Amino acid sequence: MTDPLYPVKPRPGDRVAVLSPSSGLPGALPLPYLLGLARLRDDFGLQPVEYPTTRMMGSTPEARAADIHAAFADPDIKAVIASIGGDDQMTVLPHLDGALLRANPKPFFGYSDNTNLLLFLRNLGIVGFHGTSVMVELGRPGAMHPLTAESLRAALFTSGEYELTAASTYGDIGRPWEDPRTFESEPEREPADGWTWHNGDRVVEGISWGGELEIISWLLMADRAVLPVDAYAGDVLFLETSEEMPRAEEVYRILRNMGERGLLRQFPALLMGRAKSWSFENQLGAQEKAEFRRQQREAVLHAFQQYAPDAMLVFDVDLGHTDPQLVIPVGGHIRVDGPARRITVTY
Repeated sequence: MTDPLYPVKPRPGDRVAVLSPSSGLPGALPLPYLLGLARLRDDFGLQPVEYPTTRMMGSTPEARAADIHAAFADPDIKAVIASIGGDDQMTVLPHLDGALLRANPKPFFGYSDNTNLLLFLRNLGIVGFHGTSVMVELGRPGAMHPLTAESLRAALFTSGEYELTAASTYGDIGRPWEDPRTFESEPEREPADGWTWHNGDRVVEGISWGGELEIISWLLMADRAVLPVDAYAGDVLFLETSEEMPRAEEVYRILRNMGERGLLRQFPALLMGRAKSWSFENQLGAQEKAEFRRQQREAVLHAFQQYAPDAMLVFDVDLGHTDPQLVIPVGGHIRVDGPARRITVTY
């Protein structure tokens, strides 16, 4: 791609749009949403502005696209933040006006199903930010995780390089958002093993591409927001998996199919997020969680050994559906320094 366009960052006191490009869950579960809005105002000094579909469940793709257009076109809005993810943002993409978005670039923050919009913006040359939703990271019970807050603050307000820090503890066990008692204390944590490096004998620098693996597989099936494979030559790939906890076999199959397409060999480095290993529908114990993550690592490694054996892989990076969560630029610069065991992004 051409030199990435980093949109102008907001400053404290600015207005920022809060949108629901996927699910209008703020209307159904207001407690974490209202807490997230309060933190935007009180901790980050920003003025959140809601749009018609932000709290509306079941809104049409056309209506959600209209909110995106309105937020980007408004010169008083200095950034756009997703309320949460969902599962049908792909249906919004055909209604987006790329020329309008390109003419009015704004920093966009989101992840999960927001992989759709992030990769759409990347194709326009606009750097977006994979990380942060109002309901999850900003609405975290008790307090924001310090690493999450530091990364978000840097991505929101500053430009230049930012070195990612591996977490010493992490959490992925949730509590019900319907219960006010959930928000009285922070989520439980457990020790984190740090990052695991494979082929970490070199330094790789490139433009980032990636997001949630399941969403990328859907985009590939629908042939949306995905360029010809050689457009990604030399880029840094980053991936993560969702709270739906795809089995290791499914992770391998998606990556195998990406390999058959010729995609995997384009990337000299992969950052793989720590796998989400607990959900309300799949409440694994500590040993089961560890085994789930091990199997996913092995599935990823197996696919890359087949299709891109020389790629440098870094596992259990604190990105995506994990707590703490570090913001990753999409279409921005990343430096992966294997000998020094350092990852530096450019916000």
